[in-house]
Amino acid sequence: MTDRTLRVGLTQWHATRDLAANTATGARMVCECAAAGADLVLLPENGLMLGTNTEMREAALAVDSLEITSLRQAAKEAGVVVVLGGFKRRGPDGIRNTALVIDAQGEIVGGYDKIHLFDARVDGQSFEASGVETAGDRPALLRIGGTTVGLTICYDVRFPELYRALALAGAEVLLVPAAFTQRTGEAHWEVLLRARAIENAAYVVASATIRGQGDDAEDAFPTYGHALAVGPWGEVLADLGEQAAAWQIVDLDLSQVAARRQSLPVLSGVKTGVYGVSPEIIEADAREGT
Repeated sequence: MTDRTLRVGLTQWHATRDLAANTATGARMVCECAAAGADLVLLPENGLMLGTNTEMREAALAVDSLEITSLRQAAKEAGVVVVLGGFKRRGPDGIRNTALVIDAQGEIVGGYDKIHLFDARVDGQSFEASGVETAGDRPALLRIGGTTVGLTICYDVRFPELYRALALAGAEVLLVPAAFTQRTGEAHWEVLLRARAIENAAYVVASATIRGQGDDAEDAFPTYGHALAVGPWGEVLADLGEQAAAWQIVDLDLSQVAARRQSLPVLSGVKTGVYGVSPEIIEADAREGT
Protein backbone atom coordinates (compact mmCIF):
# COMPACT_ATOMS: atom_id res chain seq x y z
CA MET A 1 0.00 0.00 0.00
CA THR A 2 1.44 3.36 -1.05
CA ASP A 3 0.80 6.60 0.79
CA ARG A 4 -2.96 7.33 0.63
CA THR A 5 -3.59 4.82 -2.13
CA LEU A 6 -5.42 1.54 -1.56
CA ARG A 7 -5.16 -1.12 -4.26
CA VAL A 8 -8.28 -3.29 -4.22
CA GLY A 9 -8.87 -6.52 -6.10
CA LEU A 10 -12.42 -6.43 -7.52
CA THR A 11 -13.67 -9.96 -8.27
CA GLN A 12 -16.54 -11.71 -9.99
CA TRP A 13 -17.45 -15.30 -10.80
CA HIS A 14 -20.31 -17.67 -11.52
CA ALA A 15 -21.08 -19.17 -8.12
CA THR A 16 -22.63 -22.64 -8.21
CA ARG A 17 -23.63 -25.24 -5.65
CA ASP A 18 -20.11 -26.75 -5.80
CA LEU A 19 -18.36 -25.58 -2.63
CA ALA A 20 -14.98 -27.02 -3.57
CA ALA A 21 -14.94 -25.49 -7.06
CA ASN A 22 -16.13 -22.09 -5.83
CA THR A 23 -13.52 -22.07 -3.05
CA ALA A 24 -10.79 -22.91 -5.54
CA THR A 25 -11.91 -20.01 -7.73
CA GLY A 26 -11.83 -17.63 -4.78
CA ALA A 27 -8.39 -18.80 -3.65
CA ARG A 28 -7.04 -18.45 -7.19
CA MET A 29 -8.33 -14.90 -7.49
CA VAL A 30 -6.81 -14.01 -4.12
CA CYS A 31 -3.41 -15.17 -5.37
CA GLU A 32 -3.73 -13.52 -8.78
CA CYS A 33 -4.89 -10.19 -7.35
CA ALA A 34 -2.10 -10.22 -4.79
CA ALA A 35 0.48 -10.96 -7.48
CA ALA A 36 -0.83 -7.90 -9.35
CA GLY A 37 -0.25 -5.73 -6.28
CA ALA A 38 -3.54 -5.72 -4.40
CA ASP A 39 -3.57 -4.61 -0.75
CA LEU A 40 -7.10 -5.93 -0.26
CA VAL A 41 -9.09 -8.54 -2.20
CA LEU A 42 -12.89 -8.44 -2.03
CA LEU A 43 -14.75 -11.68 -2.76
CA PRO A 44 -18.50 -11.61 -3.55
CA GLU A 45 -21.43 -12.51 -1.34
CA ASN A 46 -22.40 -16.19 -1.64
CA GLY A 47 -19.34 -16.75 -3.80
CA LEU A 48 -18.63 -20.03 -2.01
CA MET A 49 -22.11 -21.44 -2.58
CA LEU A 50 -25.23 -20.12 -4.26
CA GLY A 51 -28.32 -22.30 -4.08
CA THR A 52 -31.81 -22.40 -2.68
CA ASN A 53 -32.51 -21.36 0.90
CA THR A 54 -32.55 -24.99 1.97
CA GLU A 55 -29.31 -25.79 0.17
CA MET A 56 -27.51 -22.76 1.57
CA ARG A 57 -28.74 -23.49 5.09
CA GLU A 58 -27.44 -27.06 4.84
CA ALA A 59 -24.12 -25.87 3.37
CA ALA A 60 -23.47 -23.22 6.04
CA LEU A 61 -19.82 -23.27 7.14
CA ALA A 62 -18.05 -22.92 10.46
CA VAL A 63 -15.04 -20.61 10.53
CA ASP A 64 -12.78 -23.64 11.04
CA SER A 65 -14.17 -25.42 7.95
CA LEU A 66 -11.94 -26.71 5.18
CA GLU A 67 -13.17 -24.00 2.80
CA ILE A 68 -12.42 -21.09 5.13
CA THR A 69 -9.07 -22.65 6.02
CA SER A 70 -8.24 -22.81 2.31
CA LEU A 71 -8.96 -19.10 1.87
CA ARG A 72 -6.94 -18.28 4.98
CA GLN A 73 -4.00 -20.22 3.53
CA ALA A 74 -4.33 -18.37 0.22
CA ALA A 75 -4.30 -15.01 2.02
CA LYS A 76 -1.23 -16.02 4.01
CA GLU A 77 0.70 -17.32 1.02
CA ALA A 78 -0.20 -14.24 -1.02
CA GLY A 79 0.39 -11.82 1.86
CA VAL A 80 -2.84 -9.92 1.27
CA VAL A 81 -5.93 -8.93 3.26
CA VAL A 82 -9.07 -10.74 2.10
CA VAL A 83 -12.71 -9.91 2.74
CA LEU A 84 -14.92 -12.89 2.03
CA GLY A 85 -17.85 -10.74 1.14
CA GLY A 86 -20.56 -12.84 2.64
CA PHE A 87 -20.95 -16.52 3.46
CA LYS A 88 -23.43 -18.50 5.51
CA ARG A 89 -21.53 -18.79 8.81
CA ARG A 90 -22.63 -21.50 11.21
CA GLY A 91 -22.04 -20.58 14.83
CA PRO A 92 -23.36 -21.23 18.32
CA ASP A 93 -26.15 -18.67 17.85
CA GLY A 94 -27.31 -20.03 14.49
CA ILE A 95 -26.46 -18.99 10.93
CA ARG A 96 -25.42 -15.50 9.92
CA ASN A 97 -24.39 -13.94 6.61
CA THR A 98 -20.90 -12.76 7.47
CA ALA A 99 -18.31 -10.69 5.63
CA LEU A 100 -15.20 -12.31 7.09
CA VAL A 101 -11.93 -10.36 7.32
CA ILE A 102 -8.72 -12.38 6.93
CA ASP A 103 -5.43 -10.55 7.41
CA ALA A 104 -2.21 -10.97 5.41
CA GLN A 105 -0.99 -13.57 7.91
CA GLY A 106 -4.06 -15.70 7.26
CA GLU A 107 -5.67 -14.90 10.60
CA ILE A 108 -9.38 -14.17 11.00
CA VAL A 109 -9.42 -10.71 12.56
CA GLY A 110 -13.13 -9.93 12.51
CA GLY A 111 -16.23 -9.69 10.41
CA TYR A 112 -19.54 -8.01 9.75
CA ASP A 113 -22.89 -9.78 10.06
CA LYS A 114 -25.37 -8.56 7.45
CA ILE A 115 -27.95 -6.28 9.06
CA HIS A 116 -30.57 -6.06 6.31
CA LEU A 117 -31.76 -9.50 5.21
CA PHE A 118 -33.22 -9.97 1.73
CA ASP A 119 -36.82 -10.78 2.52
CA ALA A 120 -38.35 -9.77 -0.79
CA ARG A 121 -40.38 -11.02 -3.73
CA VAL A 122 -38.99 -10.46 -7.22
CA ASP A 123 -40.75 -11.59 -10.40
CA GLY A 124 -42.84 -14.07 -8.43
CA GLN A 125 -39.84 -15.63 -6.67
CA SER A 126 -39.65 -15.29 -2.89
CA PHE A 127 -36.31 -14.59 -1.23
CA GLU A 128 -36.82 -15.19 2.48
CA ALA A 129 -33.29 -14.81 3.79
CA SER A 130 -34.54 -14.64 7.37
CA GLY A 131 -35.53 -18.27 6.97
CA VAL A 132 -31.84 -19.11 6.62
CA GLU A 133 -29.93 -16.60 8.71
CA THR A 134 -30.22 -14.21 11.63
CA ALA A 135 -29.62 -10.49 11.07
CA GLY A 136 -26.64 -8.71 12.54
CA ASP A 137 -27.11 -5.65 14.70
CA ARG A 138 -23.83 -3.74 14.51
CA PRO A 139 -22.02 -1.88 11.70
CA ALA A 140 -18.33 -2.66 11.21
CA LEU A 141 -15.25 -0.80 10.02
CA LEU A 142 -11.97 -2.25 8.78
CA ARG A 143 -8.69 -0.41 9.25
CA ILE A 144 -6.08 -1.30 6.64
CA GLY A 145 -2.94 0.78 6.63
CA GLY A 146 -4.12 4.34 7.07
CA THR A 147 -7.49 3.75 5.42
CA THR A 148 -10.87 3.17 7.07
CA VAL A 149 -13.18 0.83 5.16
CA GLY A 150 -16.90 0.28 5.80
CA LEU A 151 -18.20 -3.29 5.56
CA THR A 152 -21.67 -3.96 4.12
CA ILE A 153 -23.32 -6.74 2.11
CA CYS A 154 -25.63 -6.64 -0.93
CA TYR A 155 -29.19 -5.69 0.18
CA ASP A 156 -27.68 -3.25 2.70
CA VAL A 157 -27.13 -0.91 -0.27
CA ARG A 158 -30.84 0.02 -0.21
CA PHE A 159 -30.47 1.52 3.27
CA PRO A 160 -28.48 4.76 2.89
CA GLU A 161 -28.53 5.53 6.61
CA LEU A 162 -26.07 2.66 7.20
CA TYR A 163 -23.58 4.14 4.74
CA ARG A 164 -23.95 7.62 6.20
CA ALA A 165 -23.21 6.20 9.66
CA LEU A 166 -20.09 4.46 8.33
CA ALA A 167 -18.91 7.61 6.55
CA LEU A 168 -19.48 9.72 9.66
CA ALA A 169 -17.39 7.16 11.56
CA GLY A 170 -14.51 7.75 9.16
CA ALA A 171 -15.04 5.33 6.26
CA GLU A 172 -13.42 6.50 3.03
CA VAL A 173 -14.14 3.25 1.18
CA LEU A 174 -17.44 1.33 1.32
CA LEU A 175 -17.52 -2.35 0.38
CA VAL A 176 -20.72 -3.86 -1.06
CA PRO A 177 -20.03 -7.49 -2.04
CA ALA A 178 -23.18 -8.91 -3.56
CA ALA A 179 -25.22 -11.63 -5.21
CA PHE A 180 -27.71 -9.18 -6.73
CA THR A 181 -30.60 -10.68 -8.65
CA GLN A 182 -30.66 -10.23 -12.40
CA ARG A 183 -34.00 -8.38 -12.36
CA THR A 184 -33.14 -5.87 -9.63
CA GLY A 185 -29.57 -5.55 -10.87
CA GLU A 186 -30.65 -4.42 -14.32
CA ALA A 187 -32.85 -1.73 -12.78
CA HIS A 188 -31.01 -0.58 -9.66
CA TRP A 189 -27.46 -1.94 -9.18
CA GLU A 190 -25.36 0.82 -10.72
CA VAL A 191 -27.54 3.72 -9.63
CA LEU A 192 -27.62 2.53 -6.02
CA LEU A 193 -23.85 2.11 -5.85
CA ARG A 194 -23.21 5.47 -7.46
CA ALA A 195 -25.71 7.11 -5.10
CA ARG A 196 -23.97 5.68 -2.02
CA ALA A 197 -20.64 6.98 -3.37
CA ILE A 198 -21.95 10.45 -4.24
CA GLU A 199 -23.89 11.12 -1.06
CA ASN A 200 -20.93 10.13 1.14
CA ALA A 201 -18.09 11.31 -1.13
CA ALA A 202 -16.54 7.87 -0.74
CA TYR A 203 -15.23 5.06 -2.91
CA VAL A 204 -17.60 2.12 -3.33
CA VAL A 205 -16.26 -1.30 -4.29
CA ALA A 206 -18.77 -4.05 -5.09
CA SER A 207 -17.64 -7.54 -6.09
CA ALA A 208 -20.41 -9.74 -7.46
CA THR A 209 -21.61 -13.13 -8.59
CA ILE A 210 -22.80 -13.64 -12.16
CA ARG A 211 -25.49 -16.00 -13.52
CA GLY A 212 -24.68 -19.03 -15.61
CA GLN A 213 -24.90 -18.56 -19.34
CA GLY A 214 -27.23 -20.37 -21.72
CA ASP A 215 -30.42 -22.35 -21.34
CA ASP A 216 -28.66 -25.12 -19.42
CA ALA A 217 -27.76 -22.88 -16.47
CA GLU A 218 -29.10 -24.41 -13.26
CA ASP A 219 -28.76 -21.49 -10.85
CA ALA A 220 -31.20 -21.23 -7.96
CA PHE A 221 -31.67 -17.68 -9.21
CA PRO A 222 -29.77 -15.64 -11.82
CA THR A 223 -27.44 -12.94 -10.50
CA TYR A 224 -26.46 -9.79 -12.32
CA GLY A 225 -22.67 -9.60 -12.28
CA HIS A 226 -21.26 -6.20 -13.24
CA ALA A 227 -18.91 -6.00 -10.28
CA LEU A 228 -18.27 -2.26 -9.94
CA ALA A 229 -15.87 0.21 -8.41
CA VAL A 230 -17.15 3.79 -8.12
CA GLY A 231 -15.23 6.96 -7.29
CA PRO A 232 -16.25 9.58 -4.72
CA TRP A 233 -17.62 11.81 -7.50
CA GLY A 234 -19.88 8.98 -8.66
CA GLU A 235 -17.82 7.95 -11.66
CA VAL A 236 -17.58 4.24 -12.56
CA LEU A 237 -13.94 3.21 -12.32
CA ALA A 238 -14.34 -0.47 -13.21
CA ASP A 239 -17.13 -2.74 -14.45
CA LEU A 240 -16.52 -6.47 -14.91
CA GLY A 241 -19.63 -6.78 -17.05
CA GLU A 242 -20.91 -10.31 -17.60
CA GLN A 243 -17.61 -12.17 -17.44
CA ALA A 244 -17.98 -15.62 -15.87
CA ALA A 245 -14.71 -15.30 -13.95
CA ALA A 246 -12.78 -12.05 -13.75
CA TRP A 247 -10.85 -9.69 -11.52
CA GLN A 248 -9.37 -6.22 -11.79
CA ILE A 249 -7.06 -4.15 -9.61
CA VAL A 250 -8.51 -0.72 -8.83
CA ASP A 251 -6.30 1.99 -7.37
CA LEU A 252 -8.18 4.16 -4.88
CA ASP A 253 -6.55 7.56 -4.41
CA LEU A 254 -7.76 8.52 -0.95
CA SER A 255 -6.82 12.17 -1.44
CA GLN A 256 -9.82 12.35 -3.76
CA VAL A 257 -12.13 11.55 -0.86
CA ALA A 258 -10.77 14.46 1.15
CA ALA A 259 -10.99 16.76 -1.87
CA ARG A 260 -14.61 15.87 -2.63
CA ARG A 261 -15.65 16.19 1.00
CA GLN A 262 -14.01 19.59 1.18
CA SER A 263 -15.68 20.88 -1.98
CA LEU A 264 -19.09 19.41 -1.04
CA PRO A 265 -19.08 19.08 2.78
CA VAL A 266 -22.08 16.78 3.00
CA LEU A 267 -20.82 15.01 6.12
CA SER A 268 -20.21 18.14 8.14
CA GLY A 269 -23.65 19.36 7.08
CA VAL A 270 -25.51 16.44 8.68
CA LYS A 271 -28.11 17.75 11.13
CA THR A 272 -28.36 14.67 13.33
CA GLY A 273 -30.77 16.19 15.83
CA VAL A 274 -33.21 17.32 13.16
CA TYR A 275 -33.94 13.81 11.89
CA GLY A 276 -35.23 12.70 15.27
CA VAL A 277 -37.87 15.43 15.42
CA SER A 278 -41.40 14.91 14.11
CA PRO A 279 -41.93 16.88 10.90
CA GLU A 280 -44.02 20.01 10.80
CA ILE A 281 -47.37 19.46 9.09
CA ILE A 282 -48.14 22.15 6.52
CA GLU A 283 -51.70 22.56 5.23
CA ALA A 284 -52.36 24.00 1.82
CA ASP A 285 -55.97 24.43 0.72
CA ALA A 286 -56.73 23.79 -2.90
CA ARG A 287 -57.91 26.76 -4.94
CA GLU A 288 -61.69 26.88 -5.22
CA GLY A 289 -62.99 25.40 -8.42
CA THR A 290 -60.12 22.91 -8.84
